[in-house]
Amino acid sequence: MKNRKAESGAVWRGLACLVLALGLTACAGPGGHPKDPLEPLNRATFRFNEVADEYVMRPAAQVYDYAPLPIKVGVGNFFGNIGDIWIGVNNLLQGKVTDGLSDGGRVLVNSTVGIFGLFDIATELGLEKHDEDLGQTLGKWGIGDGPYLVLPLLGPSNVRDTFGLIGDLTADPVWQVEEVATRNSLTGLRFVSKRAQLLGADTTAEQAALDKYGYLRSFYIQYRLNQVYDGQPPRVKDPDDDEASGDDGATAPQAAPQSDKKENQE
Repeated sequence: MKNRKAESGAVWRGLACLVLALGLTACAGPGGHPKDPLEPLNRATFRFNEVADEYVMRPAAQVYDYAPLPIKVGVGNFFGNIGDIWIGVNNLLQGKVTDGLSDGGRVLVNSTVGIFGLFDIATELGLEKHDEDLGQTLGKWGIGDGPYLVLPLLGPSNVRDTFGLIGDLTADPVWQVEEVATRNSLTGLRFVSKRAQLLGADTTAEQAALDKYGYLRSFYIQYRLNQVYDGQPPRVKDPDDDEASGDDGATAPQAAPQSDKKENQE
């Protein structure tokens, strides 16, 4: 038990040091996108992820997708119920007490009436499903997102969300399972289940843009900003939009001179 905790702590400390080093390097490195100073490294990781997805993760998800719908729904509900525990904690940390209590109610109802979360009875009773994590909580506390990062196998992230991910995994009940085979099986099943839910979305991303990397980067930055601000983010100019629009010669309308306004009023 102690050896396992020591090894786990060493892994997380090493990952934290790596993320910090990448963040410091990113702050000093050049890049075309202000949020992506590590773009060459991120693109290399992105290409690795694409190959791994093509030959390993997507085929596994496609096989899993043949499972009967009730089984897939039950698996998704089971892991969703586990996730509601940490979601509720993050809602409370963000000061959203009502949502946090609602998440606690979801766990209670689905773990009992819903038979260990296999059935999502809470949603039927009007208890809304939320989506919160430690990265959002850190953002709510005013911590900036930092440089954009692409994590091996996990995909788009940033420095803040990567540190948040370390906390998320540390608090994850699945990762606390002592039996290695059981823990790995549950982790793999959850991963494949989530990947199967995105089988249509990845095709859309490939067809939507000539540069899939830039498309996903822009999507992730805007998506996380929207999550941190609960759907009401401040207006932020996205450099990817400028690159997509190109130099078409159009110029923004300028305000009329002050003298002309006075003449019109007279």
